[in-house]
Order: sequence, then structure tokens, then C-alpha cells
Amino acid sequence: MNVSEVIAFAKENGAKMVDLKFLDFPGMWQHFGIPISHLDEGFFEDGHGFDGSSIRGWQPIHASDMLVIPDPSSARMDPFTRVPTLSLICNIVDPMTREAYTRDPRNIAQKAEKYVKSLGIADTIYFGPEAEFFVFDDVRYEQTANRGFYQVDSVEGTWNTARDEGPNLGYKPRHKEGYFPVAPTDSLDDLRTEMVLELEKLGMNVEAQHHEVATAGQCEIDMRYAPLVEMGDNLMWFKYVIKNVARRNNRTATFMPKPIFDDNGSGMHTHVSLWKDGTPLFAGDKYAGVSEMALHFIGGLLKHARAVCAFANASTNSYRRLVPGFEAPINLAYSSRNRSAAVRIPMYSSSPKAKRVEFRTPDPSCNPYLAFTAILMAGLDGIENRINPGDPLDKDIYALSPEELKDVPKTPFSLAEALEALRADHEFLLKGDVFTEDVVSTWLDYKMEREVKPMSLRPTPFEFELYYDL
Repeated sequence: MNVSEVIAFAKENGAKMVDLKFLDFPGMWQHFGIPISHLDEGFFEDGHGFDGSSIRGWQPIHASDMLVIPDPSSARMDPFTRVPTLSLICNIVDPMTREAYTRDPRNIAQKAEKYVKSLGIADTIYFGPEAEFFVFDDVRYEQTANRGFYQVDSVEGTWNTARDEGPNLGYKPRHKEGYFPVAPTDSLDDLRTEMVLELEKLGMNVEAQHHEVATAGQCEIDMRYAPLVEMGDNLMWFKYVIKNVARRNNRTATFMPKPIFDDNGSGMHTHVSLWKDGTPLFAGDKYAGVSEMALHFIGGLLKHARAVCAFANASTNSYRRLVPGFEAPINLAYSSRNRSAAVRIPMYSSSPKAKRVEFRTPDPSCNPYLAFTAILMAGLDGIENRINPGDPLDKDIYALSPEELKDVPKTPFSLAEALEALRADHEFLLKGDVFTEDVVSTWLDYKMEREVKPMSLRPTPFEFELYYDL
């Protein structure tokens, strides 16, 4: 939609408020509302001021004034407000220079799309993430000086087979046995369908919904691929819809990668393909039916994967998932069909349009604009420098011996390790001024000071089990 169409759209839908949404640095939507009377064509030029120092990872207090500029193409009616409300995703600009704000994640993704086109390599970058999540019936947690605990619960939790539920009807998926069961074992089908219908009302193309592998309400809903920035927008709407549909059904949804112990965590397998003039560029006559460009893209992605993890697996909890034994792709190798490799070439279809690269390492705790852009920039570096990915690893990597795996690189063991990899390897992100040194250094500082160091200071319940009686 253009500006005049947005104004007409708001009027047709009886909008009384306008909700302005934008993303903070770590990756959570922020918003504020204004009355519909302020919505005119000048508003899309002038924007609206706000305090940038109160947004995580952004401005110092002495330079806090910032502007949101609504993107008319993002207009939707918010499905969860009681009063009819027009929702607009915004870009952030400096009020003095009117330049796009370099720490605005959406701006970084927009620069990436422009950079690809400037290279002449492609004109469209498609991303298709598969974001998994848990739906719980109850969640409690606390951290004080002398106390720390968490507790999640689900009627589906396998640990509840003996609980008095008045009556307990059983049908609880066992650990690692939650993939594709029908009702009554899958108790969340109607809830996921409600989520799908809300997503479709917002204009998103949903391909499938299903229960996932873990016990206790792990789910997946798959959206059809879309261009980079559009998919960043879509994934933020996706999280918003999933959480709010769960809440109105008196449940809670989380995209935390590893909320329960001893079962599979939630990943976000991310499919990528490059196109030009309507032609898919990753189809060819090389291994698994891909092009030389696709292999070079894989080469760049594998070379920089440990640094990319700092954005694609951006929480300390991400590395509770990236461990052996739970289907997590910790080995930085590539293969066709093989889900034990970090990079997979799906083989569902022989159509050239279906040829793509699947990076299986990311998880849904990431900031999607930054994660997708980092993946893209790593792959572009591979294309530009013709990086050979080496031989594919067409084996069950999980079953290989330590000796066979000794030369296969691994994902980082912790967020701290991923951040150090990014510190040492980020030149590829700076090309085309897509990322800046300020963005990278701010990300490193924020994650270390706000997440890694605070986590390292706190004892955990398991440490009491291990060490209290020493």
C-alpha cells in the first residue's frame, strides 16, 4: 500500500488508533499508540518523536531524541486490540540529519537488500524460517540473592503421567516422541489452527502446522518464504500472533530455545535462496542439483558460521540447545537431505525453483533482521571469493566416532565463544556498510555486559546438586 491507500484502509476498517511498532537492538518489538486523527500524508514524512535512550542498545541520554517513520507497505489491522487499531512497522531516523539510524535492525536488513542488488549478483533474497516454539500452561521463575528457580508445566508434559488431574487422561508425548501424533496426544491442534488463521488474516502465506518432537507442547508453524526485509517483518508478526493467541486461550508461548531439560530444544531452520530476473540462482548441475554459486554460498556460510552464531543463536540459552544428542546441528558441514549437518540441501522437489540452502543452526530467540542479514553476508562473501565448501558429509554425523569428527568444525559452545568468534571475524559483515563497526561493537558489548557476565555470576540449582556437600 502507498500512503493514500493506507489512510483509506484505516478509514474502511474504522480504525480509531494507530499503533507504531519498531524493533529494539536485541530483537523485541516496541510500540506506542496515537489517535487516528494524527494520520495524514505528512505523518509519513514527519514521523513521531520518542526517547531513544530508553530502548535497549540504542542512544545515550544526552542524544536521546529519535524519530519513527512509518512504512506504509507494512499496514495491517492489529487483530488483538479491543479498539480498531491500524498497525504500522516503522523505520528509525536521526531527527537532526534525517538519516536512517545505523542501529535500527530493519535498516541493516534494508541495506543488505540494496547491497546485493548493487553487486549485480541477485535482485531478490528469499528467506524461509521454520520457527519452533513451546506452549505451556504455567510458567514461574525467580532470581534473588538467596533464591533462584524456574518451573514450566504443560498438561502434555510426560512428567505429569501420575499427577491428579481429576481425572488424568494420559496421552502425554514421551521425550523425543512428540513429532506428528494425532489427537488426543496432540492436544494443541485447534490452538495452532487458530494461530494459522490469524496469520492468514494478516496476509501471511502459511504452509503447515504440526506438533514438534519434544514433550510438553512443542509446536511448529511454517510460513512460505519471502524477501529478506518482508520476512523479518513477518517473523515479528508471527511471534506476536503466537504469543497473543496463546494468551487469549489462557496459555503462554515461548521462543526460548531450551526451556526444558533432557528433550529437544526449539530451532529455526532457515532456508535461503537467491534469484535474479525471476530465475533461481541456486539450481544447477553440481552436487545435489545446486549451482556453483550455491556451493560458494555454502562455503562462505560454513567459513563464517561461528561468527554468524553470535546473531543467529543470540542468547545464552541458545547453547543449551546446541549440544549432542538432541538433533541440534552442531557440526559445521553440509549435505543433501541430511538433518545432522548444519547446512542441508533439501531434496523434496526436483524443481529449480525449490533449490535452496537450509542453515539449521539458528533459533527463534534471534533478532531476525540481524540474523538473516548475517547469514546473507556470510554467503555473499563465499560467492565473491569463490570459497570451496569442501566435500559434503553424507553420513549420520551423530553416529560418527570422535576420530571421524575431529576435523569437522563445531558451533560455539557458549554465547561468549560465539561473541569472541564475531570479534575476530566480522569484516565480511562490513561490506557495503551493511553492518558498521559501531553496530558490531555495540552488539558485543551489550551481549557481554547484559547477558554473558550476569549469567556467569549466578549459581544454578544443578550446581547445588553437584557441589553443596563438598
